[in-house]
Amino acid sequence: MSVVIEMKKWVTKSGCQIYQSLGGRCNSFLVSNGKRFLLVDTGGKMSRRTLVNRVETLRLRGESPAGIILTHTHFDHTGNAAALKTKYDLPVIVHRNEAPYLTQGKNPPIIGTFAMVKWCTNLFGQRLQDWTRYEPAEPDVLVEDHYDLGSWGFEGYLLHTPGHTAGSLSLIIDQEIAIVGDAMVGMFKPSIYSPFACDSDQMIRSWEKLLATGCSVFLPAHGTANSRELVSGQYRKYINSLPK
Repeated sequence: MSVVIEMKKWVTKSGCQIYQSLGGRCNSFLVSNGKRFLLVDTGGKMSRRTLVNRVETLRLRGESPAGIILTHTHFDHTGNAAALKTKYDLPVIVHRNEAPYLTQGKNPPIIGTFAMVKWCTNLFGQRLQDWTRYEPAEPDVLVEDHYDLGSWGFEGYLLHTPGHTAGSLSLIIDQEIAIVGDAMVGMFKPSIYSPFACDSDQMIRSWEKLLATGCSVFLPAHGTANSRELVSGQYRKYINSLPK
C-alpha cells in the first residue's frame, strides 16, 4: 500500500509544479504539469524506496510518469535510474557526453576544486570510481546544447551547463525556475561554488548561461534553493578571474 506523502513544492506562474522528491545527501525533483511528470535525477540506491513512494504519491493523484532526466551521471544522481526505467517503462534523457558513463554504470571524473578536496580526489580518485559504480542504464534521448520539452507537454527546455561534468544539464521551467544539478551548490552560502568540477572555468561560464534564462530560483542537487541575486553576485565575483 502506498502512502500519500507531502513534498516541498514550487509553483510557476503557469501552474507547473516542482516537487522535491528526495533531500538530504542529494536532491531530486518531480516536475508536473498536472497530468504527467518528469523525474529529475534519481538519487542513490539507498533512497529507492523513498523515491518510489514519492512517485506513487503523484500516481495516486492520477498523474503518470513521462520520463527520467539525468542532470549528469555521478552515482548519487543515477543510482535508481535503471530500476525506475524498468519499473515504469520510462525513457531516460541525458547529455550525449554522459551516455558512455551511464551505459557502463561508471562515474565521470570526480575532480576537486579546492586544494584539500583536489588532494583527496587525486589520491583516491580511482578507488572512488570503483566504490561508486551503479546499475547501468540505456539512454533513450541524447541532448546536445538545447532540448525543448514542448512535445512532452512542458513549458521548458534542457540547457547544457558543463563544468561539474562535461555533459551536465539544467532544466529550465517557464523561464522562472532552474533545476541545475551540480552546476552550483546551495549548502555553503553565500558561496555556490562546487567542491567538485572537471572544469571550474566552464562551471562559472555556465552560471552566466543560467542567469541568461531569466530564472529567479535555482534548485541545486545539494543544499537549498539559490536566489537570482545570490547567483548573480557569485558570477560577478568569479568572472573576472577567468582567462579572456
